[in-house]
Amino acid sequence: MRLDKYLSECTALSRSQLRQIIKNGSVCVDSVPVTAPEQKLDSDTAYVTLDGKPVSYAKFCYYMLNKPSGLLSATDDKKQKTVIDLFPAELRKKNIFPVGRLDKDTTGLLIITNDGEFAHRVISPKSEIVKTYRACTESPVDDADVEAFRQGIVLADGTLCLPAGLEKLPDGSCLVRVMEGKYHQVKRMLASRGKPVTELKRLSIGELELDKTLLPGEFRQLTEKELCSVNKKKITKNEPYIWCFYQNNYAIF
Repeated sequence: MRLDKYLSECTALSRSQLRQIIKNGSVCVDSVPVTAPEQKLDSDTAYVTLDGKPVSYAKFCYYMLNKPSGLLSATDDKKQKTVIDLFPAELRKKNIFPVGRLDKDTTGLLIITNDGEFAHRVISPKSEIVKTYRACTESPVDDADVEAFRQGIVLADGTLCLPAGLEKLPDGSCLVRVMEGKYHQVKRMLASRGKPVTELKRLSIGELELDKTLLPGEFRQLTEKELCSVNKKKITKNEPYIWCFYQNNYAIF
């Protein structure tokens, strides 16, 4: 792999910027200064530094995005802006895409990556990864709604949803915990109970929680610890509607 290409995949700098940086002598390969952008190297074994700081090559990248309202969870659209438009060109060229989908008006945690296997694992119901949302509804949910979610909601078209968690909050909103991601699922589940959603925000995926310091539209790389936390189910015995479901191989209680 060419040195300039290697660095472009490790940083957010453009190839033209990197060529100038390399020519200025700011890059070393295996402790030897290199001034030729076309210099070949082994991406698996080479030790590369930029201004004295190690630069590691990673085939895949993972970002946490605080999705704002008004953007599509897609890679490209001819008429509307997508979440990928929030990323600079140097990151978009890595073929990044959103893991799963949030509706255009839904906000909150969205993972952006170029790792297809990881994305499939996160969104597959078989992985039993719980996604938590905070929903505001036209009227507060009640105990009957909580029980209906525990049993498994039947949508208007007859689709049966897996048992899910519903928790009433003091301010009249609610938390919804699901392990699947059907089309408009959370909105349709609450609508089936006569509680149309007025606002929806995803707070967590597994044990990965949205960074509260990220403003809408901002993103950052996931740490290794956070990446591992995505795969944790975050199911506890305090949530019997999901716990029993998980422990008994999709038996509905």
